[in-house]
Amino acid sequence: MDREFLIDLFADFGPVTIRKMFSGYGISADGINFALSLRAGLFFRADEVTIPDFEAEGSKPFQYSTRAKTVVVNSYWELPARLFDDSAELAQWARAALAAAQRAKVKTRPKKKAAAKNAVPKKRVAKKVAKKAARRVGKAKRAHGSK
Repeated sequence: MDREFLIDLFADFGPVTIRKMFSGYGISADGINFALSLRAGLFFRADEVTIPDFEAEGSKPFQYSTRAKTVVVNSYWELPARLFDDSAELAQWARAALAAAQRAKVKTRPKKKAAAKNAVPKKRVAKKVAKKAARRVGKAKRAHGSK
């Protein structure tokens, strides 16, 4: 699927942002990724609320193979083929996928602030300060000729 096809496909849903991703595109609205267009097909974000709808249509979750195993990504499910011909219903599914993505975003909010994650532990700061002070004292002694 190319970019123009995807823009037309989501016309009834509303404006989407389409970005190159992996072997296809990531599709987002309001800054939230809710769909993937890959070689294997079009996949919508799903969760415990929407997965039963995909199962009822006979859809499968996204999966890919590594050298060692097949990985199943249960958070993205293949869009039923019949929806490619029904833009109004596709828009409903897209809204449900966006809602699932929004729910997932709420669940995975960071527990600590980013600044705290990058902060240097207090012990390391104290050691640095002590080393700098020792160097200054050493320089001062050398400058005055004492050992």
